[in-house]
Amino acid sequence: MIEVRDLTKRFGEARALSHVDLCVETGRIVGLVGSNGAGKSTLLRVLSGVYRPDEGTAAVDGAPVYENVAVKERMIFVPDSPVFEAGATLRSTARLYAAFYPRYDWKKYEKLCGVFPLAEKKRISTMSKGMQRQAALISALSAAPDYLLLDEVFDGLDPVIRRLLKRVIANEVAERGMTVLIASHNLRELEDFCDTVGLLHEGGVLLEKEIDELHLGMHRVQVVFAQPVSDEALRAALDVVSLERTGTLVTLVLRGEREAAEEKLAALRPVFCEFLPLSLEEVFISEMESVGYDAARVLE
Repeated sequence: MIEVRDLTKRFGEARALSHVDLCVETGRIVGLVGSNGAGKSTLLRVLSGVYRPDEGTAAVDGAPVYENVAVKERMIFVPDSPVFEAGATLRSTARLYAAFYPRYDWKKYEKLCGVFPLAEKKRISTMSKGMQRQAALISALSAAPDYLLLDEVFDGLDPVIRRLLKRVIANEVAERGMTVLIASHNLRELEDFCDTVGLLHEGGVLLEKEIDELHLGMHRVQVVFAQPVSDEALRAALDVVSLERTGTLVTLVLRGEREAAEEKLAALRPVFCEFLPLSLEEVFISEMESVGYDAARVLE
């Protein structure tokens, strides 16, 4: 389990993280989203032991991470821009990882080399950014980490490779109980992959919820009434997050159980009523606005 308590990290006068609390249970895939500068990359670097916390704690299974070799042997951080040795190839990078990670699995390495379309003897410096990220992921996954921290891992990958990578990671989670923490600015990329999503803004965690909980508790409804129903009457009858009108069509975002909303809408005698799916981004925007944040500013 990853536990962050009252974590603060500063760089000079700038505060990158401010009193962050976060708990990631073992065997979960958790997404960290937020705009550039929200603190996602800094949090991953603290969790991986690259940075020392200025205040608070960052622990894995109860043990602090910073300068703790036993913890770091079970954890791998793949940054947004992986760094390789001069002249490095897939094979030489694998040998380097194997020297630092006792559980490095050469059979898994060979299998992943067959899965990802990379030339094993080609210099990584001559590869594209997306291919370099794949190279880093091959050795990272071959090290059989208990904790895998990924920063903008899907950037630069084509749709086929993105889907492949998600499947490979999901298999590791299912088979070994690996815990994954992914930082991204793209909510849509994480929607069908993560168990939980946390939203960072200006160095703090605004929201942290399971994706199923977010979806189940929020609904978009398009409805037309035979007789006009005022905004006030709708808000009095329903837990309305947002309300828009286009002619006679009313579009609502509602919070609560669907069955209860259906009953309350039926009592208002609509001639048309349809429940539509909400994207994760729309759910987050509604949740943020409900706690007083300007979603457009946070997610821009």
